[in-house]
Amino acid sequence: MPRHVKGTLFVDFVRMLRARRDVDWARSLPEGDLQYLKAQIEPEAWYPMEVFERFGVAILDEIAKGDLFVVRAWGRMQVEYVAETMAGLLVPGDPRESVMRIQVLRRSFFDFDAVTISELSDANARVLVHYGMGNRAEQAAAHQTLGWFGRLVELAGAGSVRAGFEQRAWEGDGKTVLTLEWEAPR
Repeated sequence: MPRHVKGTLFVDFVRMLRARRDVDWARSLPEGDLQYLKAQIEPEAWYPMEVFERFGVAILDEIAKGDLFVVRAWGRMQVEYVAETMAGLLVPGDPRESVMRIQVLRRSFFDFDAVTISELSDANARVLVHYGMGNRAEQAAAHQTLGWFGRLVELAGAGSVRAGFEQRAWEGDGKTVLTLEWEAPR
């Protein structure tokens, strides 16, 4: 069954690729993918996950130069844009509720279960990540997601946020599991 990503997220990848006019994207992307770099991306439309994956790998190679720290930092910045455009995602003073809203809103980003909150309390969360991509793209997406969730709880008022991986599918674990711990807002 084909998988899709919402234009709200797809547009970020397109913007990053378009901004690098010095790169010949035709060298690393199939002709069919290049059409999205010329088209207007509609935030509410659905786009093929396979194209999103190839764009992600191209960004990792050409823009981030393989640096997963850069990918994680970009995830941190991306959540701020998403929080501005999706009213009700961020609950100031309540990191737990902000994370819970991702569980509810995830279908507005992907039409499959890419991210699942498996455990959640007032001071920690476990998040299962499964984008169903190749190892390299999955690793990059997991790092982006780790940055995204870490920044989300910070924006909601959490202090001393610690985010990491408990399991990594790209290294042979059965799944990818993110862990988040924080101090609850006072």
